[in-house]
Amino acid sequence: MAAPTLDQAPLWYLTRSTGLTAFVLLTLATALGVAATQRGLAHPAWPRFATQRLHRNLSLLALVFLGVHVVTTVLDGFVTISGWSVIVPGASAYRTLWVALGTISFDLILLVTASSLLRLRMSHTAWQRLHLTSYAMWPLAWLHYLKTGTDAAGLGLTVGIVCAGVIGAAAGFRILTDNSPTPVASVR
Repeated sequence: MAAPTLDQAPLWYLTRSTGLTAFVLLTLATALGVAATQRGLAHPAWPRFATQRLHRNLSLLALVFLGVHVVTTVLDGFVTISGWSVIVPGASAYRTLWVALGTISFDLILLVTASSLLRLRMSHTAWQRLHLTSYAMWPLAWLHYLKTGTDAAGLGLTVGIVCAGVIGAAAGFRILTDNSPTPVASVR
């Protein structure tokens, strides 16, 4: 299928741009979440709570862009994606497997978000186990990004590779960084 022009299909362009933006924000939020669990990222000039707040705000911003992406995808007539495809993996006739991976990733994002909103009402262990589904969510979103959209060539492929590198660097940082508490100089 040839890409339509902006005046022919504004929803198509909004779907593509919000999907790309949501994916980049999701990558940053995931990388920060992976790296921020290590105490080695904390520093007196940049305390741990600032990293956690940035992680949360990036996650919420990604969720907003993802919501617009999902709604415009369903509303756009360029390809037929039903509302069921948003929550039921495999319900889409269009690129069924790749859309299903996006659906599973979206469902996991909703699960992680809901558990984070309810964090104070649940045990730390339960919250942590639900939050660990993020490790499955990002690769599914990455495959969805690379295989579903028409942007997955040229600049889109470059963005996908850079995002994978960012996640790899965060994982490497987490593995290589000591997680023991470090003393912080007291404020005088």
